[in-house]
Amino acid sequence: MKFYIILLCSFILFFTSPSFAQKTEFDSLVVKGIKQIYSIKFSAAEKTFQTLTNNYPNHPAGKFFLAMIYWWKIILDASYEGYDDIFIEKLEEVIEQCDNILDKDPDNVDAMFFKGGAIGFRGRLMALRDSWLSAADNGREALPLVERAGELDPDNVDVQLGFGIYNYYADVIPEKYPVVKPLMLFIPSGDKELGIKQLKNVADNGKYAKYEARYFLMTLYFRFENDANSAEKYSKTLNEDFPDNPVFERWRGRITVRRGKLAAADSIFKDILIKAGKRLPGYNTLKVKREAVYYIGFYYRSLNQYDSAQVYFEKCIDYSRKLDKDKASGYMINSTLYLGMIKEINEEYIAAKMYYEKVLDMREFGNSHEQAERNLERIEQMGKTDNE
Repeated sequence: MKFYIILLCSFILFFTSPSFAQKTEFDSLVVKGIKQIYSIKFSAAEKTFQTLTNNYPNHPAGKFFLAMIYWWKIILDASYEGYDDIFIEKLEEVIEQCDNILDKDPDNVDAMFFKGGAIGFRGRLMALRDSWLSAADNGREALPLVERAGELDPDNVDVQLGFGIYNYYADVIPEKYPVVKPLMLFIPSGDKELGIKQLKNVADNGKYAKYEARYFLMTLYFRFENDANSAEKYSKTLNEDFPDNPVFERWRGRITVRRGKLAAADSIFKDILIKAGKRLPGYNTLKVKREAVYYIGFYYRSLNQYDSAQVYFEKCIDYSRKLDKDKASGYMINSTLYLGMIKEINEEYIAAKMYYEKVLDMREFGNSHEQAERNLERIEQMGKTDNE
C-alpha cells in the first residue's frame, strides 16, 4: 500500500507556465535537463540546471530540478537513505525562494507551482520512509497551492498532471484500501474518470510533464485497471525514449510478462542483466538483478528447459537471501517452489521434497502452500521420498 500513499502526495511533478515557457533559452534548458534526468545522466543534468540557475537566478525552476536529480537517485535504490538529507535540503531551498517571491507577489504562478511541487516531493519521501502523518501533512499543504496556481493559469496543460494524479488516486485508493479513508476526510474527493482524462491530455499534449503523465498512466493501468494493453503502450514509449532508465525498462518487462509475451520479456530482462554487468546507473543492484533472473528462469521453465531454469532460480534465491529481511519475498517462495517442481520432473524426489518443505516453512504467497502440499502428497503416494 506504500506505493499508493506516495502517489497521493505527488500533486505536481514537472510543470511550467507561459510566463517562462515563452523564453526560448529557458524552455530549451528545461527540456534538455528533464530528458537528461530521465536518461539517468545526472552529471549532465546537474550542469544543465546549474546553467539555468545561473542564467535565471530569480526563478525557482533551476533549484527545483537540481533537487529532482537527487529524487531519481533515491528511487533508483529506495533502500539507500544516503541522499535523503541533501534532497530535503534542496527542497527547502526551493520553498524558501518561492516564499520570498510570494511575499512580494502573492499571485506569482511560478512560485506557487514550484513550492507545491517541492512540498509534494517532500511528502513523497516521507511516505517512502513510512512517515505517514508527515506525508499526509505535506500533501494537504501542497494541494491548495496547486489549486490556486491552476485557477490563475487555467490554460496550462502540464498543471493537469497534479490534478489527474489526485483525482484518480483519491477516488480509487480509499475504495481499495479502506484504512486510508480517515486520511481523506479533510481533502476533496476524487474522480477516477476525470483523472484519467486529465493524465491522457498531459501525456499527449504536455510540454514538460508528458513523460511523468505516461508513467502514471502506465502504472495505474497495470495496478488498478487490469488493462495490460494500455499499460504496455505507455511502457513501450517510455522505454524507447529512455532506453537506459532501469525503472521504465523493468516496468516494460513486467507488463510484457503480464501480457503473456514471455519471449519478449526474456529479451528485456536479459538486456537488464547486460546493463547490470556494465554497471549502468540503477541497474547493478541486487533487487534489479533478482527480478531479471527470476523472469528469465520463468521463461526457460515455460520452454521445459529445466537446467537453464534451475540456474536462474538458484540465482534468484541467492539474491533473495541477501535481500529478504523480515519475511521471504515472493521471488524466494516461487523460485523455491519451481525448483521443487524441476527436481520432481527430473525424478530427484528427495531434493524435491526438501524444496517443498522449505516452501511450507515460508509465509503463504498466492497458493504456494497448497501447491507444495499437493506435490508432497503426490510423491509420497508414489513412495519416492526414501530414495531417488
